[in-house]
Amino acid sequence: MTVASLAREAYREAIGPLLVAAVGGLFAGLVLTGMEGDLERIRGLLVLVPALLATRGNVYGAYAARIASGLHQGIVNPDLEWDSRLQAATAAAMSNNLLASGLAAILTVGALLALGQLSAPLWMLLGIALIAAFLSGLALTLVVIVVMFLGFRRGIDPDTLVGPLVTTTGDVVGIAFLLLAVEIVAGGI
Repeated sequence: MTVASLAREAYREAIGPLLVAAVGGLFAGLVLTGMEGDLERIRGLLVLVPALLATRGNVYGAYAARIASGLHQGIVNPDLEWDSRLQAATAAAMSNNLLASGLAAILTVGALLALGQLSAPLWMLLGIALIAAFLSGLALTLVVIVVMFLGFRRGIDPDTLVGPLVTTTGDVVGIAFLLLAVEIVAGGI
């Protein structure tokens, strides 16, 4: 294979996911703009948002990379089979997501109080973080598994899908479920 043909193949595989990532990022930004009132009303939520979004990207980026490696090595079956390897990787990702999100909420309250700033009660930020983490984790797990397996079966390198897929889906569902979590925890406040 020539360098030019390799470059064409890489661009062919990557252009779709990158365009989806751009559109998804814009959508997440629009949803975040709609949360302006919640961000002002719930002290500390603005500090928590980047940490929660970064957590999704980091945890589910590693999760997707594990699946991609398993697909390349032939130890993960691309037939959407819910085997013990996939169950263990999913449980680890969900646990890491929940732990990191809960820790982010605790650190947010602690940092704001240490800086002499007002903060929403710990229970509120912790509830928002954990509900958003759980719901977005379920959605990300489903999207990562389905897209990675379908892409692999169609001959697309799963490593090409990992970055744009996880960041975009993480941002979109992360913001959407954060909005839902705010309504569940602090809707009437």
